[in-house]
Amino acid sequence: MTTTPTRHTGLRLAAGVLTGILALYITLVALGNITDFGTNQQFVRHVLAMDTTFKDDDLMWRAITSTALEDTAYVLIIVWETVAALVLVWGTYLWARQDVDRARRFSTYGLLMLLLLFGAGFIAIGGEWFSMWQSKSWNGLDAATRIFLLAGVALIVNQLPGAERRDAS
Repeated sequence: MTTTPTRHTGLRLAAGVLTGILALYITLVALGNITDFGTNQQFVRHVLAMDTTFKDDDLMWRAITSTALEDTAYVLIIVWETVAALVLVWGTYLWARQDVDRARRFSTYGLLMLLLLFGAGFIAIGGEWFSMWQSKSWNGLDAATRIFLLAGVALIVNQLPGAERRDAS
């Protein structure tokens, strides 16, 4: 029995590469936050405390100044990053193995995790609720937006129908 080897289409390759780039990125972020806990711990503490914002009385009631709550939020962020990294690494592996359906599914889960973290977590909650946009020294909106957009592009590429789906119709 002769079988035709499955070739990577350009779309599959792009989906795998984009997933792999984001897997590498979030793995390095999680690793950095675990091995150098204090650097971004200070970032999270300042954003949640709103101590470098305009100090508008109408907004300051939102501030969280309990270091226990701030550190809990930071640990939860690191856990989320670590799980997202593992899911995206697995998705990348599945793309490399040409297991398209599972690769697409796991990549989607991991990319959605990044969109939630950077979009809902950093841009919406950090940027707007805690007014991070007002801070000159503790403002991570540009970095969050870059990753949010890259994850969004990767998600779109992952969801585009491949040749195997067009042939089936």
